[in-house]
Amino acid sequence: MASETRTSAESIPTVQVSEGERLTGPWIFARQVRQVRGAKDGDLVEVHDERGQFLAHALFNSYSDIRLRVLSRGKKSDLAQTRPFLLRALASADRLRRKVLRLEEHGDTYRVAHAEGDDVSGLIVDRLGEWLVCEYHSLGFWRLRDDVAYALGQLYPKAQIQHRMPAHAARAEGIEPPAPTESGAAATLVENGLSFHFLPGEGHKTGWFCDQRDNRARVGRLAAGRDVLDLFCNAGGFALQAAKAGARSVTAVDLDEKVLARARLSGERNNLQVNWRHADAFDVLREACTASARPGLIIVDPHKLIPSKQAEEDGMRKYRDLNTLALSAVREGGLVASFSCSGLLAESAFIGLLFQCARRAGRGVRLLERYEAGPDHPQRPDFTRSRYLKGALLAVD
Repeated sequence: MASETRTSAESIPTVQVSEGERLTGPWIFARQVRQVRGAKDGDLVEVHDERGQFLAHALFNSYSDIRLRVLSRGKKSDLAQTRPFLLRALASADRLRRKVLRLEEHGDTYRVAHAEGDDVSGLIVDRLGEWLVCEYHSLGFWRLRDDVAYALGQLYPKAQIQHRMPAHAARAEGIEPPAPTESGAAATLVENGLSFHFLPGEGHKTGWFCDQRDNRARVGRLAAGRDVLDLFCNAGGFALQAAKAGARSVTAVDLDEKVLARARLSGERNNLQVNWRHADAFDVLREACTASARPGLIIVDPHKLIPSKQAEEDGMRKYRDLNTLALSAVREGGLVASFSCSGLLAESAFIGLLFQCARRAGRGVRLLERYEAGPDHPQRPDFTRSRYLKGALLAVD
């Protein structure tokens, strides 16, 4: 693929925005755009006001309602060359993780760049062991992937780099989903003292859910001496942390046989005992509601149940049914740790939903903790969507 690096000698297309629009946040929508001059989908453009004054650099896509993804509101010369700019942006994001948060001291698994939270709207980069997996949600960044790889290569010279664009993101950006590229073999990563098998860039997200790293450790510490039921266990992150902490028993449930197979390998690698079940979480909870011995800790961590506005009603119904069953199934004095990664569901609404579910289940609850993604998933004040993950720990009477 030819490099998309732009030189200072090249003219940059411009997009003019409407007068009076307050251009806050990293997204500029179609209704805010007045005129497009020479820009093609995926182009890096200059954003001007109606007087021709420079406002920002952004990635343009006429197909998406997110017409412009802002990369910089600095000097007009900042993006004269894209590679130096990307190196600066990614180095700044990486410095936060390695120098400020010192995440390398606790493992080799964390998010290097969190899209809008790190001023690279449409680009996610996860460090997973020896791999850097780049996930693209923007046509513009997808076309700049050689430049992204160049910048990451300066920061992590020994890393292997994998690129992926999810099918739903490709459709939203108006292109055919790129053919998936396979890394070739399973790899390993270290998280909170445990080693896990994963496939770089394959399966869900980048191949691993970095956002739950800290929560897996926090919930795991509560498992000592308890019977644990981990629903939607995926690669076994919560289940194995619970087993490591000294749970009396751990049952982990998922409908995806492939991720369960990797979870079993990770259990064997860490010499930890978990009962892995290929089953539907709703069916397992119904069984638990009538069992003589009920779990003392239930972890509910489903996939995104509200992927779009159109799916909101159905997704809310699933969240209510799922959590009502979990609160019915847990033993008296037990704990339920429930999560939602649906960005369209606000944290306050999610907490309210859990309280409604407790009333439906006829159980008294107390809110003990709230959970969110780790600090490697930062949020800019003008873009609250960056912190999409929310969770709650409930004590159940």
